[in-house]
Amino acid sequence: MHLLDANVLITAHNLYYPIQRVPEFWDWLVHMGETGALKIPVEILEEITEGSELAQWLNEGDNYDALKLNQDVDPALVQTVIEKYAPDLNDAEIIEVGRDPFLIAYALVHRADRIVVTVEASKPSTKRANRRIPDVCNDLEVRWCNSFQMLTDLNFRTGWRSQL
Repeated sequence: MHLLDANVLITAHNLYYPIQRVPEFWDWLVHMGETGALKIPVEILEEITEGSELAQWLNEGDNYDALKLNQDVDPALVQTVIEKYAPDLNDAEIIEVGRDPFLIAYALVHRADRIVVTVEASKPSTKRANRRIPDVCNDLEVRWCNSFQMLTDLNFRTGWRSQL
């Protein structure tokens, strides 16, 4: 299962696949969510800005439910992830880290079957709250990929409905 970071949806909409111009992409995401091939934790879905076109799309029909990962996070695993940023983050740093530890914690539960998807690039030189998702995943031996690798893994293409 691919677990998507909010930046995957935001970047796709803003740069590559605007909802109104490439609706097939968004229909495909929902289809993949319905099959369980990809999901988004609720903590990550909450990062989508209310009132945005993306939020409107999420709230159409069954989109939200199809994409939402129906699982509660393990607080101990979230703490394990946070400690990979730094064991002594202050309150401001915790805010800066945001909800990324939740995403990684959900992947930790089923490490062999889950892949974190993010548009963030690895930058091992960053420290503390500035660490990137790929680097924290590497530290925890959690698989990760970028959006384009996910599209390859899940075989996205235009005209995908005709392939069903």
